[in-house]
Amino acid sequence: MSKLTQAQIEHLAEHLETAELEAYEVTKITDDYPEMSYQDAFDIQWEIRRRKEARGTKIVGMKMGLTSWAKMAQMGVEHPCYGFLADYFSVPDGGDIKFDELIHPKIEAELAFVTKEELKGPGCHIGDVLRATDFVLPAVEVIDSRYKDFKFDLKSVIADNSSSSRFITGGRMAEASELDLKTLGVVMEINGEVVQTGAGAAVLGHPAASVAMLANMLAERGEVIPAGSFIMIGAITAAVPVQKGDSFVVHYQGLGSLSGRVV
Repeated sequence: MSKLTQAQIEHLAEHLETAELEAYEVTKITDDYPEMSYQDAFDIQWEIRRRKEARGTKIVGMKMGLTSWAKMAQMGVEHPCYGFLADYFSVPDGGDIKFDELIHPKIEAELAFVTKEELKGPGCHIGDVLRATDFVLPAVEVIDSRYKDFKFDLKSVIADNSSSSRFITGGRMAEASELDLKTLGVVMEINGEVVQTGAGAAVLGHPAASVAMLANMLAERGEVIPAGSFIMIGAITAAVPVQKGDSFVVHYQGLGSLSGRVV
């Protein structure tokens, strides 16, 4: 149920999007609007998306967030969330992430699914996702909450487009059937030092479960995952803060590696 007015939703969308575009911190919005509902939080996110599209920004994919039990515990939330990926979020493999455009970025190792058929909830499951997947490829997400000290609750983070800011993709693509997605290992190095390792099962037990959950969550708004969609499944590793001058490489079992620099 909605607790906020349309005017409040539009005001909060402008407030959070401006913080993203101008790279400054704000306090979590539930401090000022404790009565807001999950529906309100998603309404704010979709209003930010509408604002971007109205300015000519293309939406190039979706991402799931807080999909590992470790990540939910780290952030003190109880349920995964989703966000959208805008065209200017995309950084080429080996490219530069401009620190001054962000607030307090962290990197996560992920996988991305590209669909060849529409996925529609409710009742979407792993089998549906694997059948509808064209290929899987590696991805690195740069998350950057607009909230002070990266502290938020689930409603606030949903409204803030689930901390989306930048992503890198590339490496080698493979059909889902060629990969053991549960055991697929990743190793993250920053400045030549291994900082995180993980395996696909960290994401809701199986990476495809994340895509199924997205389809089911979108169904609550009458939305679907169209054929040809790019979907990042959420973090396989914990999120690691990066600073200006850092370089990173993430190695993916059987899928090559991705790298970038923070400048």
